[in-house]
Amino acid sequence: MSEKKTPPEAETDSESTDIESDIEEIESSNVNESDEMNSDSSEENILDPLEEATKEAAHWKDLAARNQAELDNYRKRMAREKSDAIKFANGSLLSELLPVIDSFQMGLSAAINEDPDSIISKGMEMVQKQLEEFFSSQGAVAISSVGKEFDPNLHEAISQESSDEVPNGHIITEIRKGYTLNDRLLRAANVIVSKGPESTDNENDS
Repeated sequence: MSEKKTPPEAETDSESTDIESDIEEIESSNVNESDEMNSDSSEENILDPLEEATKEAAHWKDLAARNQAELDNYRKRMAREKSDAIKFANGSLLSELLPVIDSFQMGLSAAINEDPDSIISKGMEMVQKQLEEFFSSQGAVAISSVGKEFDPNLHEAISQESSDEVPNGHIITEIRKGYTLNDRLLRAANVIVSKGPESTDNENDS
């Protein structure tokens, strides 16, 4: 028996069909890949605005916290300055009164030396007490000096003297009283400071 031969036209149609099928598969694959890419891009577009919004919210929250802290510090500073202004408002007035008090105390000392029981001495002592109470009510306190160790923050040394009784570096005598105003120096006390026992010739020879 003789074999049947496929007509050339049939072979051409078959090849054309195969090519079209391959093209359809490629196009379908491209469409699927495009859909996947679009899906990924869509997810990124959804996530990016959310991330940006989160960062922006954190930024504004941090900025608000800083502004609140600065406001709190400002309020504390204003309150402290107001308190200091009230506490030290009379500082200049009290400073101007100090020389008057110095002169009054000198007069009182002279009156007591002449006659401690006289009416003048007693009257001046009462006035001195009233002055001390007034200064105390304003926050001014006299500095304790005699017998204390010299403190350059509170005392001003006028001179040094030898002393067998007062240790070296301690105050022998107060020449002018000093004061603090609400723990701030108003006027330093003028004092004479001990430099210890006076050296003898024997000690120098040894």
